[in-house]
Amino acid sequence: MKLKLLFGLMLMLVSFFSCKKETKEVKAESTVSKKDITFNKEVDRFADIRVLRYQIPGWDVLTLKEQKLVYYLTQAGYAGRDISWDQNYRHNLAIRKALEHIFVNYKGDKSTSNWQEFETYLKRVWFSNGIHHHYSNDKIKPLFSSAYLKELLASTNTVLKGEAFDVIFNKVDSKKVNQAKGVDNVALSAVNFYGPNVTNADVESFYKAKKMPNPEKPLSFGLNSQLVKQNGVLKERVYKSGGLYGSAIDQIIKWLELAKGVAENDKQANALGLLIEYYKTGDLQTWDDYNVAWTSATEGNIDYINSFIEVYNDPLGYRGSYENIVEITDFDMSQKMKVLSDNAQWFEDNSTLIDAHKKKNVVGVTYKVVNVAGESGDASPSTPIGVNLPNANWIRAEVGSKSVSLGNIINASNNAGSSGRLEEFVNDEEELAIHKKYGELADKLETALHEVIGHASGQLNPGVGETKETLKNYASTLEEGRADLVALYYMYHPKLQELGLVDDWKKVGMASYDAYISNGLMKQLIRLNIGDNVEEAHMRNRQWISAWVFEKGKKDNVIEKIKRNGKTYFNINDYDKLRVLFGELLRETQRIKSEGDYAAVEALVEGYGVKVDQGIHAEVLERNKKFTSAPYSGYVNPVLVPEKNENGDIVAIKVTHPDSFTDQMLNYSRDYNFLPEVN
Repeated sequence: MKLKLLFGLMLMLVSFFSCKKETKEVKAESTVSKKDITFNKEVDRFADIRVLRYQIPGWDVLTLKEQKLVYYLTQAGYAGRDISWDQNYRHNLAIRKALEHIFVNYKGDKSTSNWQEFETYLKRVWFSNGIHHHYSNDKIKPLFSSAYLKELLASTNTVLKGEAFDVIFNKVDSKKVNQAKGVDNVALSAVNFYGPNVTNADVESFYKAKKMPNPEKPLSFGLNSQLVKQNGVLKERVYKSGGLYGSAIDQIIKWLELAKGVAENDKQANALGLLIEYYKTGDLQTWDDYNVAWTSATEGNIDYINSFIEVYNDPLGYRGSYENIVEITDFDMSQKMKVLSDNAQWFEDNSTLIDAHKKKNVVGVTYKVVNVAGESGDASPSTPIGVNLPNANWIRAEVGSKSVSLGNIINASNNAGSSGRLEEFVNDEEELAIHKKYGELADKLETALHEVIGHASGQLNPGVGETKETLKNYASTLEEGRADLVALYYMYHPKLQELGLVDDWKKVGMASYDAYISNGLMKQLIRLNIGDNVEEAHMRNRQWISAWVFEKGKKDNVIEKIKRNGKTYFNINDYDKLRVLFGELLRETQRIKSEGDYAAVEALVEGYGVKVDQGIHAEVLERNKKFTSAPYSGYVNPVLVPEKNENGDIVAIKVTHPDSFTDQMLNYSRDYNFLPEVN
């Protein structure tokens, strides 16, 4: 489960590597490129997006062996990049390759508005790993005509025809993921997890008929496959060597085997070996064995996330999107935040959950601040800021979980400049002053509590199925909201000061509550077009939480809606009562998850999280017009360049940075083109 970098949810983490690992190996030579001396973070800006660079603090502290491990793991990630493109939509690869061929080969007039719109469209497609917006899921609309695209195709001898051409301009497959109520979500979602004519009922009946080998340790059925109909019979096409995406997976395996050869310790090597075996066989029991081993492998400077993991892009929550993140531990910040994982049981025991829903033994919770060395697939260019894995509830309960905050990513975003939106939406000078003094710390702790305590909290009732089965299309938003509520409940609590995490728990909590309510009821609406409903899981959970506590607190005027000079503001009058409301909603969301209460989650999400106040939405969009900064940020990755001796052995690895977003995207398409044809 991951927390995306969102407007109103940015935090500052000091990212540096201060703890040197004792080793007999020779340290790698200083290899950071001179570009870092005058590091320019923003490399591009287009549409609603800015693209930034990020640095890798601590790179020179790693041994050469550790640097090799990072290099091999990043290469494994990039090898699977095209998988995510095809998963997102069946025509994405054909469209991307045609657009890139035009871009590289067109010799005509590039000063026209049509060409500039073509470039912008291509960049938006690159950023979203396909033709649907990375956040809203709506199909990206080109601001040039089909006739112009035909001219470009003809002038560059590029072929793009049939559905792949038409879909760019028509209304077919308009939503990558359709989460609307009362429709066939699978049939109306363009995501390429299901074949033509597969329906919600097909998916549910197919997996209901499957026998779980061990109901106490349920396998993640559907996670690594596409479900299609062949001659009217449902069949899974498994992602594995020799199977679907096999040519790219073979490349992933090659790099993972090299990574295993330079693993830091036996546990890490064992986990990598199981991941390789999983890619070779597609066996879901091996996937669980891998996750147990990976969760237990907590020693070392390097860690990673790789495979088909998050299920947000599946309208029914079965199938995982490919992603890869390679991480270097920031030991200083990790040690400072270790106090949260050390006290996980206290937070569980003192939560508002029904006793039967509390874990009696919270095990294996680890939390680290890390510096990213490379990302790909569903994690790039739009990246999470925090991740908690594995997702299997039984592994969390019996073995534990790993939580990370991506420190250098967050640092790059925070240092790229302020938008000024804060001053526009705060209610008064007191709120502004509190946010400026405590907001960054509040965001840091809120994210940590969400990932470390929130996702690790609670348990299912005996005999209740996995949430993807019981809560279906609402599973993701409920889980993210539940983790938010755990964080919110404890953000305004003296325990944070007792643990030495804050100097003034009330002010930090106030900053957290102010920002959350303002974002959930107003600010996040800048991401939507007028008339749209809220569909993205995280946006939904922020709205249903904020709208629920606003409504339930009306009789006590807990949150006041204020109109001043034609503008709307939300002012919290009673932080203590708001915390009580967060606790009540936390108790209910855990009950819903623990009992698998579909009717209750449907009522909660549809009643509070989907519909938008159109008057406020129009006002927010109008107020936002004066801000030129982009609401979405993404990143180009540093480029790791190995230097070899005459025997072909790597003797150093240099960190460089791409000159532009365009250069990196074209280089990726050239160097990691392992899915020439996908049927």
